[in-house]
Amino acid sequence: MTDKPANTMWGGRFAMSPAEIMQEINASIGFDKQLAPQDIRGSKAHAAMLAEAGIIAKTDAREIAKGLDKIKAEIDAGTFEFSRALEDVHMNVENRLKELIGPAAGRLHTARSRNDQVATDFRLFVRDAIDGIDAALENVQQALAEKAEAHAATVMPGFTHLQPAQPVTFGHHLLAYVEMIARDRGRFADARKRLNESPLGSAALAGTSFPIDREMTAESLGFDRPMANSLDGVSDRDFALETLAAATIAAVHFSRLAEEIVIWMTPQFGFVKLSDRFTTGSSIMPQKRNPDAAELARAKVGRIASAFQGLVIVMKGLPLAYSKDMQEDKETTFDALSSLRLVMAAMAGMITDLEPNAEAMRAAAGRGYSTATDLADWLVRELKMPFREAHHVTGAIVKAAETKGVDLDQLSLTDMQAVEPRITKAVFSVLSVENSVKSRTSYGGTAPQNVAKMARQWLRRLEKARSKV
Repeated sequence: MTDKPANTMWGGRFAMSPAEIMQEINASIGFDKQLAPQDIRGSKAHAAMLAEAGIIAKTDAREIAKGLDKIKAEIDAGTFEFSRALEDVHMNVENRLKELIGPAAGRLHTARSRNDQVATDFRLFVRDAIDGIDAALENVQQALAEKAEAHAATVMPGFTHLQPAQPVTFGHHLLAYVEMIARDRGRFADARKRLNESPLGSAALAGTSFPIDREMTAESLGFDRPMANSLDGVSDRDFALETLAAATIAAVHFSRLAEEIVIWMTPQFGFVKLSDRFTTGSSIMPQKRNPDAAELARAKVGRIASAFQGLVIVMKGLPLAYSKDMQEDKETTFDALSSLRLVMAAMAGMITDLEPNAEAMRAAAGRGYSTATDLADWLVRELKMPFREAHHVTGAIVKAAETKGVDLDQLSLTDMQAVEPRITKAVFSVLSVENSVKSRTSYGGTAPQNVAKMARQWLRRLEKARSKV
């Protein structure tokens, strides 16, 4: 019985082609074709190095470079035909290169393996993705800081346990997310710094006997240095795990903000409005305005976090060096980073579009006895009362106000003095929500002057960083 010839890229050892189901499970071209630009960059750098080291002729290297440029142009134009029969992006590119330049194409794979080739491609992809993510994170920070500056004095309730706690300003609330995103950017920058070593030249796992120049290819591809151990070079996926971890934390931050937008848009809160650009309607309820962009941003954390967890599970039991399990590293990473980019674009748009209802926020800020802490602080400051005693006295005054069904600033001085006789009418100066937020002048506090200053500092910092690019 005869069979079709084995795959010409690796078939010397095999007399028959793989079973159909084997081809199905083995092929990765459906998703790793996204690595084509990085694969071509890596191949051009490798060919140039081989020629410089005298391993292949410079004429062959020039033909290889020209052929790779033509392939890149075909991919950009959408005319390149990826073949599932050729398994992956590397074989597709190499096969097309052979069609274009003939036998010289076969010299390209000298002193390398698909193991170090894919490790290099994937690092380049993740590094490119981090650079794009950082720019998108900066855009969200810009939108938040601009909105914060505009609403540095817009009073809203601050919550703990989703219960009214103390008055803050809307600008202060938004700046909290600016700080979170700054940490996200730091995590991505750290991940980028650690991944920026080149595995190219590690070959299959043991390095190569050819006199290659790994420093040359590392420099050509923008890496800081070659990886120091060839086994580590082909088997490491820490860079993807660390990037996915940073993406997961960033997605959690955006999910929290999205959740708040969803809550704030409910009629029960009525704190903010989004325009038609970021809301949808209902097919049956004409009155509905749904914050679907926020809800979808909130949901994306599920796919991003699951990508991180999925890769952890793939990698946890793998011995060194390369195993085919590692083919599962790319598809979910591509999806997670793409999802994060979509979330960031949606969040930047919503923040810019969002309009707060200052009147509703101010009214809510005054409910729930939110200036009780200000009263306790006044007792400590003016009556020299120990804070624990002031806390107890304030609690009794809040109970009196609750019994009469009034807010703290509406409770009479007589009623307050029934709890603590030394209280004077000066206490009313701290019981309004406006005076409460104005008093929070400590560094990082919600005082409008603080918020405006911090928002301007962030805007200047972002502008300065852009001017350096």
